[in-house]
Amino acid sequence: MLAACLELLGLALCVSGSLLAMVACGLPMWKVTAFIDSNIVVAQTLWDGLWMSCVVQSTGQMQCKLHDSVLALARDLQAARALTVVSAVLGVVALTVTVAGAQCTNCIKDEAVKAKVVHAGGVVYIVSALFVLVPLCWMANNIIVDFHNPQVPPSKKREIGAAIYIGWAAAALLLLGGTLLCCSFSQGARGPYPIKYAPTKTVSSGDFDKKNYV
Repeated sequence: MLAACLELLGLALCVSGSLLAMVACGLPMWKVTAFIDSNIVVAQTLWDGLWMSCVVQSTGQMQCKLHDSVLALARDLQAARALTVVSAVLGVVALTVTVAGAQCTNCIKDEAVKAKVVHAGGVVYIVSALFVLVPLCWMANNIIVDFHNPQVPPSKKREIGAAIYIGWAAAALLLLGGTLLCCSFSQGARGPYPIKYAPTKTVSSGDFDKKNYV
């Protein structure tokens, strides 16, 4: 019972984390305009994402443009593109593996094999979290370094956007959910496996010696 609860809770957290990671990957708000010095009052706000850049006017109108060339992007954007896509694919693979080994499904009959399959799904989810966490931290570090760099003009400085915070939340959910799935593999959570008794042999009463009776 405890293992089933851990599996359901871990799977719910991991699915939520995978969805948030996909949302963060698609949002253009990885870098946003920094309102400092003379940029406090501006007529437009710039958003830079993995796939497009957007300009939001003070009137509420927004115009977005896809990046023309992948090779023209910065290295952190190129790496973030690749790693977030890999993380999303791993999330789908981990979901398939975990559901196949869950106790609420009958895809696998052997309980020992099901436990190992769920454990493998948890490991894949943890790897997926690492794949999405690396570009987030890399991008955030570059934004902070450029923000405090006096050689970068104020108009070029950016702040951490909402997509990065969403990605961090997704990574936390994936790590926590994957850990719960791995914990459900333990013998203490699953309890002892059912004991298989050998079939008993029936004998007639005449086979017993009368001295066995009082």
